[in-house]
Amino acid sequence: MPRRATTPGSSENPRVKQEKTKVKEEKDKGKRRAHVEEEEEQHDEDQDAEGEEEDAPGEPDNEEEDEEAESGSPRGSKRRRTNGEGDSAPSGSGSQQQPRGKVKTLPRGDDGYIPGSIVRIQLHNFVTYDYVQFFPGPYLNMIVGPNGTGKSSIACAIALGLNFPPALLGRATDLNSYVKNGESAGYIEIELKGPKGRNNLVIRRSLKSDSKSSSFMLNGSAATGNEIKSKVSELNVQVGNLCSFLPQDRVSEFAAMSPQQLLRETQRAAGDENLTKWHDTLISAGQELRGVQQTIKDEENSLQQMKDRNQGIERDVQRYKERKKIEHAIALLEVLVPVAEYRESREKFVEVKALQRKLHANVQKLKDKNAPAHDLLKQFEHDFKRADSAREALKKSTQVKFKELTSKNRASDDLETESNSIVEQLTTLKAEDRNRQKAIKSLQNEIAKLEEDLAKPPPEDLADEEELINEAKQINLEKQAYSKDRSEVDAQRKALVDKKVEAEYTLKQREAELKQEDNADNQKLNSMSRWDKATFQAIKWLRANRNLFKMEVFETPFMRVTVKDKNFTNAVEACFGSHLKTFVTQCQEDCDTLNKHINDDQIFGKGMKITTWFRAHQDNLVPPPMSDEEMQGMGFNGYAINYLEFPEGMRWFLMRELNLHRTAIALKNIDVNRAMELVSRPIPRLHPGGATFISGSTMNIVTRSRYGQKAIGNMTRDLQAARNLTTPTIDPAVKNRIEESMREARQDIEMAEQGLIPFRKAYTELDEQEAVITKKIASVKKRREAIKKEAARIQSAKSKLESKKGALEGHLKKPPVDEQRMQLKKKLKVTARKRYVHALAYTNIVHEIIQEQKQCTLVGIRYLQVAANKAALQALCDRKDQKYQSTLLEYTKANELFQRIKAESREILTRSRDIVENSSDEVKDEYAELEKVRMQYDKEVKEAKENGLPPPDDSEIDKRSVEDLQAELETQRANLEMNLNTNPGVVEQYEKRKRDIEQLERTLEERKKREEKIAKDIKSARDNWHPALQSLVTSIGEKFSAAFDRIGCAGEIRINENEDYEKWAIDILVKFRDNEKLQLLTAHRQSGGERSLTTILYLMSLTEEARAPFSLVDEINQGMDQRAERVVHNSMVNVTCQAESAQYFLITPKLLPDLEYHERMKILCVNNGEWLPEVRGIGRMSDMIDVWEARRRGGRGAL
Repeated sequence: MPRRATTPGSSENPRVKQEKTKVKEEKDKGKRRAHVEEEEEQHDEDQDAEGEEEDAPGEPDNEEEDEEAESGSPRGSKRRRTNGEGDSAPSGSGSQQQPRGKVKTLPRGDDGYIPGSIVRIQLHNFVTYDYVQFFPGPYLNMIVGPNGTGKSSIACAIALGLNFPPALLGRATDLNSYVKNGESAGYIEIELKGPKGRNNLVIRRSLKSDSKSSSFMLNGSAATGNEIKSKVSELNVQVGNLCSFLPQDRVSEFAAMSPQQLLRETQRAAGDENLTKWHDTLISAGQELRGVQQTIKDEENSLQQMKDRNQGIERDVQRYKERKKIEHAIALLEVLVPVAEYRESREKFVEVKALQRKLHANVQKLKDKNAPAHDLLKQFEHDFKRADSAREALKKSTQVKFKELTSKNRASDDLETESNSIVEQLTTLKAEDRNRQKAIKSLQNEIAKLEEDLAKPPPEDLADEEELINEAKQINLEKQAYSKDRSEVDAQRKALVDKKVEAEYTLKQREAELKQEDNADNQKLNSMSRWDKATFQAIKWLRANRNLFKMEVFETPFMRVTVKDKNFTNAVEACFGSHLKTFVTQCQEDCDTLNKHINDDQIFGKGMKITTWFRAHQDNLVPPPMSDEEMQGMGFNGYAINYLEFPEGMRWFLMRELNLHRTAIALKNIDVNRAMELVSRPIPRLHPGGATFISGSTMNIVTRSRYGQKAIGNMTRDLQAARNLTTPTIDPAVKNRIEESMREARQDIEMAEQGLIPFRKAYTELDEQEAVITKKIASVKKRREAIKKEAARIQSAKSKLESKKGALEGHLKKPPVDEQRMQLKKKLKVTARKRYVHALAYTNIVHEIIQEQKQCTLVGIRYLQVAANKAALQALCDRKDQKYQSTLLEYTKANELFQRIKAESREILTRSRDIVENSSDEVKDEYAELEKVRMQYDKEVKEAKENGLPPPDDSEIDKRSVEDLQAELETQRANLEMNLNTNPGVVEQYEKRKRDIEQLERTLEERKKREEKIAKDIKSARDNWHPALQSLVTSIGEKFSAAFDRIGCAGEIRINENEDYEKWAIDILVKFRDNEKLQLLTAHRQSGGERSLTTILYLMSLTEEARAPFSLVDEINQGMDQRAERVVHNSMVNVTCQAESAQYFLITPKLLPDLEYHERMKILCVNNGEWLPEVRGIGRMSDMIDVWEARRRGGRGAL
């Protein structure tokens, strides 16, 4: 959609004609300048332009010099507006007024621009602009045009083009949101005046619709965002300062700024350039000083506490040290005692070893003297062993023969026993035959009894099996009848139970559905918590405090409104604008209650506000602009309100405030001109005509002028994708239906439970009937068991009978007695033969034993002879070895003593080494030192003895005996028992705390030096900052008070001092009525117009002191009355058009007649629209100037 900026001119009035001539000269000058700069940019080798941001470098400038040619509009074949002669330039002549003094900016250039001010702005596919380029003047630039034409987009372009964050604008925070709808890319190009003697800075920022990143070009070369920031900062551009740059969506934030913020922003915007640095120094140094002072205080307290604690445990620590000293002495003595024991044991060992060696020599001498006799004795001993071996061999052989003899004798005895058994069997054969006959007779008697028992008839009381079967059938019939009755009762009960279960299932389903509805509500609530914290907190507070309100308060359309058809979501959401977060009340009392608790009492914190709404119901609600037939004929789908689901109590809000019943929606494009005619028809006594309608993706806001020819105007806006009404809202009607279904389910459950009560009696009767049947079945079963028992008895008797008959048959089949007797006699003969064989072998073994006994006697005699010879010689040797034996006995005793002392010494040495090895390092070192002295002493003693000298001094030698050391050890152990044990942790704490005390004392000394230095720095900074700040505020205050005096009100600016430099503030106090006192300016105390007036007067008061090369305010005059607006405008012209004034942008949608005009001003008019006239002569700025000049000749004021 084409966009352009134009400025008024004149062709008849000399002054206007002169101005128009200057405009043309400035335009030609601007074109020449742009051409020269393009050539210069091709050769620019500035290294600051190197580097890239996130995306590729920006696109080259495709600006066309000739904009007179016609081109197609995106909306159709419509004429593109041209720039023509709309650009103006300031007059070359200076102002006739005397300068007030030098503005604190960089030196102004020859062309009138201050370095850092904006020389040119070019936009392509940015927000509402297809393409536009214009050249602001170096002084006041008034940007005027209807709402929605793109004036505020210029403010956005300045901020974003100079790489300031989107958050400063109070609008969309994503860069791609600023690319024109339907376009893939766009750019912002801003030309800043360079320092004197240097080229201008041309900054281009390229944007993409599908990316949140951007790229920069500086003077035609790729640059990074940081490089742009650096260049802009060098020129002191302050877009982030509300005192220098106040966009439309942040005007309210100025009044809402805390006094502390106002002070800091004022320092940044005006006054000495070091003010902010001094203030920051005071804040940081003050915070550091308070921190250091508090730290010193805390550390002094900690130091005293640590000293007190150490003093309290000092006795325990001393006692612990004494105990440690005793423990060390004990540990050392435990080492010295075994060492002394070893030393004494070794002395004994040396003495006994000498005696043992002497006796061993004497024994060896006597042994050698008696050696020949002993050699012969050894020969006798050898012979004795041989004789003994032969004797033993014969004894063993004889023992083997005796064992064989015993074995044969045992075998013969066994055969004798077997023979005796056979004889005995022969003797008992007659008795066995008699017993067999008795068994046969007994079995025959038992068989007869069993046969007689089987012949007996059954008992008389035994039931007939046939009768039992019939009786069982009858009982079965009764049981079937009972089961049928039971089944009928069960079926009836089951129907009620099923109904209850079904109702319970339904209840659970409805509870789940209600929970699901609540989940949708939770999703919306979570979205609100991310979108607007204050509204989110207010919803939660409202739900917890519904008892405070007379009627239902609706939790914003965002929470309570749902779009029925998703196809209409984008269109419907566009109708709400900023009202999605509005709390809707149904009576004034509830609205006041909500405002008091949340907005006035600020229960959620400072600055946390919400929007509330209430309007009394009226009968003269404006009806829809079109009938249903007209809607259908035009192709409209319906009015916006028809596609919404909402609580009935919100209907008045949706119709009265948002006019949703008058906003027609067509998903497809329609005839816009015809629709404009229909919706712009006036409604007598109700509405002058005009409404909003949506055609496809475009919203059309149609208005009819109340004056003159009552012309029709149409402002268009592209629809954005919906983001807030996409989540379904819980429907109260659906919720009521679910809750009603839950109540019905609960009633069904209760009715079913009541219907189940009568079944208890029926089941009792059925249980009694079942008990009777069960008893009959038991009786039949018992009689059947009797029959079975009788049958089992008969079967048992038959089995026994068969068994007895088998046994009888076995006895009858046994062989006769004579045959058994013959077999036993044969067996007896075989046994006798075996005994004979064993007797013969026994006799042979006896003969062999006799022969061996003879040999054994001969060998025994020889053995006795050898033994006698050996004994005689042994006696002879013993007599000769008596002296040897006595000497050997002495040696043996001495050797035993030697071995025992040797073992004891080794054991003592091992034990002493283990003790030394397991002792502490401190004990080891002390013991090693003692041993070193001892070894040196022993060495000196040995040398003195060898050289015949007196022994050395032993005063430093510990000569205590084992007994002395042991006594000392027991003494020290007793001392240890008397010394109470102290926790080692206490001593560790004491020592650690002692070290901490020393460290803390050193730290405190350093901190106190630091405290003195910070205090000196604060005094130095305050001596610079406070007078400069006081001078600045006094200067601003004088201008501010004078401006309020001119409009018949009162205003004052004060410095609010505080011990904390961060809390120093500027208080703005204003009074707009005679009966009021001066009151602090806040975001809520004054009206919107009063806040706007105060804001602009304060900013004007800052202008002469400003350091920024340009300033901007957007729609600051909203809410002002005509008198205030006129005074403000005239004052602003006076202030911003002085010779030393910086560049200023004033954006406003409206102008009053007869306003003051200055030749240094530049007027930039912005118009746009979907519908433009095809006639080229209409809408030219030159015609507007002619009209203005005609009015002027007719006595009318300038516009």
